[in-house]
Amino acid sequence: MQSLKRVWEHLEEGFIAFLLAAMTLVTFVYVALNNIYTLFYTLSDKWAFSSDFFAYLGDHTMGYAQGMTWSVALTKAIFGWLIFFGISYGVRTAGHLGVDALVKRFSKPVQRWLAILACLCCMAYAGLILMASYKWVSALFVAHIGAEDLDKFGIQVAHITVIVPLGFALVFIRYLEILYRIWTHRQTGLGLADEAAEATKLANPGEEHH
Repeated sequence: MQSLKRVWEHLEEGFIAFLLAAMTLVTFVYVALNNIYTLFYTLSDKWAFSSDFFAYLGDHTMGYAQGMTWSVALTKAIFGWLIFFGISYGVRTAGHLGVDALVKRFSKPVQRWLAILACLCCMAYAGLILMASYKWVSALFVAHIGAEDLDKFGIQVAHITVIVPLGFALVFIRYLEILYRIWTHRQTGLGLADEAAEATKLANPGEEHH
């Protein structure tokens, strides 16, 4: 089970890295093309003996840039996937949980029951959004609505929004795992990583050797 968990965590991190790289690459190519063709036109005006060659390059580069109007829509779609897929990753790494400092002022038994209550609330929220978004995406698949500027590639709105129920399903599973760990006295906080402990290690890297 631990090996399977590690494999999933590596796949999760790899997919997030892929989304970031894809979003960066698409944006970079679009911006580069929109700036390069002006350079070719400048060279065309400057060097008369090769003006036709640079004008040719400028025309073709501008054509590619104008044809990449889909890049903005694709970047938005990738960013949406990054957000909803990254929620469960944030839960695992305690990336967006900053309430432990207050909870840790209570005794351990109280911390445990507060964590169980909070975990159940998070699971209820994730479950509600999961069910609602599943119905929404199912209706979009039936409607066959093409995504703006991406429909020419066969991409539908449903293909983009499917990450919403998928992301909240992963969140629900994460909190189910946390609930089990809290119930079995393996942790008291909501994260699968101790945010305070990690911050202390970063601030005092030499302490782990004492």
